[in-house]
Amino acid sequence: GMQPHLQALLSLYKHFCPELVSITLPGRVKTYFKNSEGPWKAAINAIRRRNQEKSPVSQPLLLGTAQHQSRKRKWNTQLILPASSASTNDLAEVKDKNSDLYSISESFPVEQLQTFSQLLQNIHHLELPSQMGSVLTHPLLLHYMNCIKDESIYLRLHYWMGQTLQEECTWCVVDSSQYEEEFKDFLEIVHKTECFLQEGFSSCEEFLYRSLPFWDGFCCRSQVLRLMTWIPLSSFSEMKSHLYGPLAQLFFTSSLYFKCSVLESLKELLQNWLNWHVIQLDSESDS
Repeated sequence: GMQPHLQALLSLYKHFCPELVSITLPGRVKTYFKNSEGPWKAAINAIRRRNQEKSPVSQPLLLGTAQHQSRKRKWNTQLILPASSASTNDLAEVKDKNSDLYSISESFPVEQLQTFSQLLQNIHHLELPSQMGSVLTHPLLLHYMNCIKDESIYLRLHYWMGQTLQEECTWCVVDSSQYEEEFKDFLEIVHKTECFLQEGFSSCEEFLYRSLPFWDGFCCRSQVLRLMTWIPLSSFSEMKSHLYGPLAQLFFTSSLYFKCSVLESLKELLQNWLNWHVIQLDSESDS
């Protein structure tokens, strides 16, 4: 039978080499092979490093050592589109010769996509960027995702976003407090994208379920609560253990403002669910 871990591996094979996997796999694959000790090890290392900094004995040992290099960012707050596979000169020559033939027979590079009319004319020949993170800040590409329900696009974005959220989470990664503002900006971009698509990302759901037990209720509060409003519909038992349980521990020990914020987020979550059901019923009646 289909085992969960084999299903996760097959989904990776199908993503990179779809011709090797002929069976049908669900588009929403959860993260397996998780390392549950990561946040605890990060917290222990942070306390150990803080104690070493306070100790007078350890101070001479730090003299003359090279400064710690900042981590290379895996994402950019500003949109940086990668270059197309074809050279710019070749694309310009082909487009000058026959723009109609170019739009019909050739793939349209995303860096030349500027207007909505260009999107409509080349919607079936659009060449998506190699870095899927740039889609989040490109409204025309978000329109494309809404119109073209391509499973590979969502899978590429799911893997990239899941990895980025896991690596950049401020309260689960040691020495990331200096990047808290950047992480807030990234969460804001993800939330705006979900509002635009009127749909939540499964990678955000996995991120919340995995990180909420370690959340202090203060770091990136508004951004985390906004992401909660777009959690996809799932079973009550799953949400009770992964969402309501960690929130209840913070709810009863936090301020009145936090309590009201949580209730407001849950209300918006219910509204999004109801809107999703209405859309599903309308589509079923039309079919």
